[in-house]
Amino acid sequence: MSDRERFSRAERVIPGGVNSPVRAFRAVQRTPVFIRRGKGAYLYGEDGKKYLDYVMSWGPLILGHAHRKVVQAAVRAAEGGLTFGAPTVRETALAEEILYAAPYADKVRLVSSGTEATMSAVRLCRGYTGRDKIVKFAGNYHGHSDGLLVKAGSGCLTGAAPDSDGVPRGYAEQTLVAAYNDLAGVRALFEAYPRRIACVIVEPVAANMGVVPPAEGFLQGLRALCTQFGALLVFDEVITGFRVAYGGAAERYGVSPDVVAFGKIVGGGMPLAAYAGRGDVMACVAPVGKVYQAGTLSGNPVATAAGLATLRLLRASRDTLYPALEQKGALLEKAFRRARVPVGRVGSLLTPFFASEAPRCEAEARRCDTQAYADYFGGMLDAGVYVAPSQFEAMFVSAAHTDAMLRRTAEIAERAAADALRRAAARPAENDLPNGTI
Repeated sequence: MSDRERFSRAERVIPGGVNSPVRAFRAVQRTPVFIRRGKGAYLYGEDGKKYLDYVMSWGPLILGHAHRKVVQAAVRAAEGGLTFGAPTVRETALAEEILYAAPYADKVRLVSSGTEATMSAVRLCRGYTGRDKIVKFAGNYHGHSDGLLVKAGSGCLTGAAPDSDGVPRGYAEQTLVAAYNDLAGVRALFEAYPRRIACVIVEPVAANMGVVPPAEGFLQGLRALCTQFGALLVFDEVITGFRVAYGGAAERYGVSPDVVAFGKIVGGGMPLAAYAGRGDVMACVAPVGKVYQAGTLSGNPVATAAGLATLRLLRASRDTLYPALEQKGALLEKAFRRARVPVGRVGSLLTPFFASEAPRCEAEARRCDTQAYADYFGGMLDAGVYVAPSQFEAMFVSAAHTDAMLRRTAEIAERAAADALRRAAARPAENDLPNGTI
């Protein structure tokens, strides 16, 4: 059976044939690759092909696929029982490990997905402040909960649908949208609703319109505005947590949020996420407070085992691991720049942009040539390198990527990007706008 046949089979029983939209490969006009297994920096397809992986399950696998110690911890936990719906010591240990890396937070609640974490964080902020409105940024993606799926990034950008059907208009109206990296726009919203905004939620490094770093002073300015107007600052570190630094973007940029959402890496590849914050804010969470949030599988014993093993390995190696990841990311950035492709990069998180310059906000990201990216993607995949099937996602470099792998990737990427740019230059002018916009 070919991947095309596997996909046709899946389409008969799963909407679009996939369980998360970007996996459908529609933005790159290809048939999805079906994966059998992963090991280290490699994926192995059902078709028998081997791929050097820079998606890494969209970020969790900072140590690589099937890391021996992480797998051993999960297997041992599974042998003792898959779920209890009751407290375990490992939940406490994982919470302590998360808080060690986030010294601005006092308490943490474990959940099962990044969407749950951000949704719960926003509800908590509303409960704490007694206010209804929130501020988010166009192109920032915080999961698919109602109210946050407004002017979202990632798959919503690719699909030309920044909003979702099924979100009540009245609910979405409580979400105020600003441009990323535009402090003046945020201030204007606060001045328009000075005592009605509960929180500002932000990807401190945007990674769902491609990787867009915060402008100098942007995060510090958000901190100051939230303090001035009595709102809470929420960092969505589902992607950046334990990725751009051991302590995430908060550590890298020296800005302390009031509430933070973690995901991906904190579960070590298993479904687990968390939200954490100041003690007085977290005291609002049930059963202590009146902000309700619950989950049968929250703190799942297998997920906490994988997460705890991962975070302990990161803590033990943080002084050497993160500088090494920085260098690896820089090596790939240089390859794209040699091909005259702008790059957005923070540490081991990066995106090549097929545009005249790297974007600073969603409006600029929308100008990227998505057909050129699709051509580049095809060149990479055909050469055995698996990158994100969307211009508006990130490459993730892991500890399992060796210097030799990176040099090989750099050579392939330079050729694939240059070829994509040549094809773009040869396209008829009248086709440039439809192909190059979202």
